[in-house]
Amino acid sequence: MRRRLFLLLVFLIPLGIYPLSLRIQYDGEPSARTRNHDAFWLGHAWVDGRKTQADITALAKQLQGTGIRDLYVHTGPLEHDGTLALAQTAPAASWFITAMRAAAPDVRVQAWLGDVVQPGKNPGMDLADAAVRKQVVASAKAVLAQGFQGIHYDFEPVRSGSRGYLAVLDETRALGAPLSVAAHQIDPLWQLHRIPIDKWWSQDYFRQVAERVNQIAVMSYDTAMPLESLYGGYVAKQTKLALEVTPPGTDLLMGLPAYWESNPSHWGHAETVAAAVRGARLGLADSPRQNFGLALYVDFTATDEHWAAYRAGWLGQ
Repeated sequence: MRRRLFLLLVFLIPLGIYPLSLRIQYDGEPSARTRNHDAFWLGHAWVDGRKTQADITALAKQLQGTGIRDLYVHTGPLEHDGTLALAQTAPAASWFITAMRAAAPDVRVQAWLGDVVQPGKNPGMDLADAAVRKQVVASAKAVLAQGFQGIHYDFEPVRSGSRGYLAVLDETRALGAPLSVAAHQIDPLWQLHRIPIDKWWSQDYFRQVAERVNQIAVMSYDTAMPLESLYGGYVAKQTKLALEVTPPGTDLLMGLPAYWESNPSHWGHAETVAAAVRGARLGLADSPRQNFGLALYVDFTATDEHWAAYRAGWLGQ
C-alpha cells in the first residue's frame, strides 16, 4: 500500500507543479515589442481565383504599420507522392504575387506547401522515401518559377527525430531560395516527444530543424490549456525553449491563434491572441535578438478583435 501511495504521489505532485510553473511564467510586466519580423498565414483563396484586386488592396492596407514582412500563402496541398498540380490548384498564383508585390513591395510572398505525413497519418506522405522527397523538391521548384520568393513547409505530424524531414529540408535548401517551416512545439515536460502522438519535438531536434531553415515558426496553439494564464505561460515557456536553440541567423517566430475553436485540444476562451502575444513577450524578455517575430494564423478566421490584440500587445498601438 505504501509503495502504491508513493508511486501515486511521484506521479501526481509533478502534475500539480506543472500548471503552477506555467502560471508563474505568465507573471511580470513584459517590455519587449515588435522587431518587424512578423508573418501571416494566408488561405488558399488568394491563389485559386476567388480573390480580386480590391482584396489585395485591403490586405496591403491591413498590413501597413505592422511588423509583418512575410506572407505564407497556401499553395498546396501536395499529393502524398510529393507532386503538385499547380495549374489546377493555384491558377491565380502568378497574378497574386504580381499584385501583392505592387501593393506591398516590402512584404515577401512565400508558397505554403505541405501534407500529412507517415507514420502518424496513413495514408500520408512518406518523407523517408527518397523518390517522394525528390517530387517535393520539384514541386517547390515549380512554385518558385511562378514568382514566389520562398518556400514554407507545413508537414504534420512530423515525429521528433525524423531523418526524412531533415533530408527534405536539406534537399530544398539546395534550391537557393529562402526556406521556412511551421514547427511543432518543443517537449515541455517528461520527454513528451516520446509519446507516439507526434505533437512535440525534443529541444535538440528543434535545433536540428532550425539549423536548416531561414525561418522557423512555432505552431504555439492547440495546447489543451484550459485557462488564458496557463496558455500564456505555456507560450512564454515555448519561446524560452526555442530561443535557447535557434541559431542566430535563423528567424524565430511564435504562432498566434487568430481563430476560434472549443474542444479538448484548443479552448477558445483560453487560447487567445492577447495571451499568446503577452506570453511571447515574457519569454523574449530582454533578449537582444532582432530576428524574432509573431505569426498570425490564419487570415480567413482572423477577426478585428484578433488584429486589435496583436496591434495593442505587440506593436503598442
